[in-house]
Amino acid sequence: VQLQASGGGSVQPGGSLRLSCAASGIFSINYMGWYRQAPGKQREVVASIINGGSTAYADSVKGRFTISRDNAKNMVYLQMNTLKPEDTAVYYCNVQGKRRSYTPNNEYWGQGTQVTVSS
Repeated sequence: VQLQASGGGSVQPGGSLRLSCAASGIFSINYMGWYRQAPGKQREVVASIINGGSTAYADSVKGRFTISRDNAKNMVYLQMNTLKPEDTAVYYCNVQGKRRSYTPNNEYWGQGTQVTVSS
């Protein structure tokens, strides 16, 4: 299973970025999420989406970030608006699912993409 994240970069406060993550080599997915880790801090969940479309967000990003997924393409997106300096971190996509129909549920991580919000 491979997860390929993209879309990070540098932006000024108030700007927007859209992260994408493509999952390949996986049979079924039941959870997709975005996490982030700032320097000196623990990795934290930012947003998640499960089968059926239910979403959840960290309080710090509610109203600014939107997670979505394309089931046909096994992709998950994170639209980030009104970015703040405190959003600066490495963002990771996370997928939970089965590699094959007969394998147990497992968790997979993308390589991370840097988001820097600075004036």
